[in-house]
Amino acid sequence: MRIGLLTGGGDCPGLNAAIRGVVKHALGEYGHSVIGFRNGWKGVAQGDVQPLGRSDIRNVLPVGGTLLGTARFHPHSEDGGMDAVLGTLEAERIDALVCIGGDGTVHAASKVAEAGVPMIAIPKTIDNDVVGTDLSIGFHTAVNIATDAIDRLHTTAESHNRVMVVEVMGRHAGWIAVNAGIAGGAEVVLAPERPFDIERVVKFLRHRHRAHASFSIVVVAEGAVPAEGTAMDFTQKLGRFGEIVAGSVGEAVANEIAQRTGFDTRLTVLGHVQRGGSPTPTDRILGSRFGVAAVDAAASGRTSVMTALRGDEVQLVPFDEVAGRVKHVPDELLRVADALA
Repeated sequence: MRIGLLTGGGDCPGLNAAIRGVVKHALGEYGHSVIGFRNGWKGVAQGDVQPLGRSDIRNVLPVGGTLLGTARFHPHSEDGGMDAVLGTLEAERIDALVCIGGDGTVHAASKVAEAGVPMIAIPKTIDNDVVGTDLSIGFHTAVNIATDAIDRLHTTAESHNRVMVVEVMGRHAGWIAVNAGIAGGAEVVLAPERPFDIERVVKFLRHRHRAHASFSIVVVAEGAVPAEGTAMDFTQKLGRFGEIVAGSVGEAVANEIAQRTGFDTRLTVLGHVQRGGSPTPTDRILGSRFGVAAVDAAASGRTSVMTALRGDEVQLVPFDEVAGRVKHVPDELLRVADALA
């Protein structure tokens, strides 16, 4: 077989582990060849190919990012995109295509699969919001980075009697904010799943500072918004591609806290720091397992599926159960974050 491989959407630690898993298993177990496409779906549309061999994947496990490059490009949303993708796959004689990506890339994969292409998806996103899998590649590393940042901010916040607002990624789901907030001992966690009331936040901080502390940590997901009818006037700032402008909600929350309490309040926006650097062992192992499972699926003819971690097992989930949906933080985990404030 000739297996095509691409990484789409935002980068994250652990992508190279998945690429390595696909290439090593395809070559070593089955004798298949692997054809990489540079820069995601855009590379498929443009015919930008890179045959992948053992020398291409040597020493990539600890390296962040993706050796294939990536781009935000969805062929079903671009004029002529699907025709270009199908033309390249036919010209390159691709028997099955493995795409590594988040919810947008998986949704694009389902559209390409509907056009008759044998597709297998591997979920990756630091946001951990892909439906059907307990973990996505990159999430574990991002939580580690955010938790480390919160730990470091604790000492400077306490030294200067400040409120430190930390904005983390998470447009539609607050997995990083909630997990890093719990792990880092944040006093307040604001997530997209539950619109917040700034007056309640301020009331809590005032009480905490009067009762037993002189500093606080507030973790805000970039997609957090005030509840309707509450006192905070805020409109989310979006970039040219509809992406959230980093620091937008964090700055608004920090300003509201400072104005309403008089507390010395500072903002730290972690932004793309969460995406970079060496992946944790958990993400290296998860990427490797998903890569092996994707090749096995292609070899056995199981397509239009996504690899997924469920409990301790890697399973294959049909596209129609996952594409176009978002996995939100469960109420139980949100309640834990509140309980530990």
